[in-house]
Amino acid sequence: MPKITLSHFEAAFLFSLLTSVVMGVTSKKTDKERLHYGAYCFGCFIVALFAIGWVMKLGHG
Repeated sequence: MPKITLSHFEAAFLFSLLTSVVMGVTSKKTDKERLHYGAYCFGCFIVALFAIGWVMKLGHG
């Protein structure tokens, strides 16, 4: 089985994508609501990813 090597950003992006899909599918009733909520969650994950990354960069100098 081939080994998959992901950077931290790629792993966090993949986690954000898959988690957003699951949250959208399991928490809303209509397809439109699912799509909007999944996109909203994905956007929040990505914004948090960059924000936490900048806080860490500024903290370490």
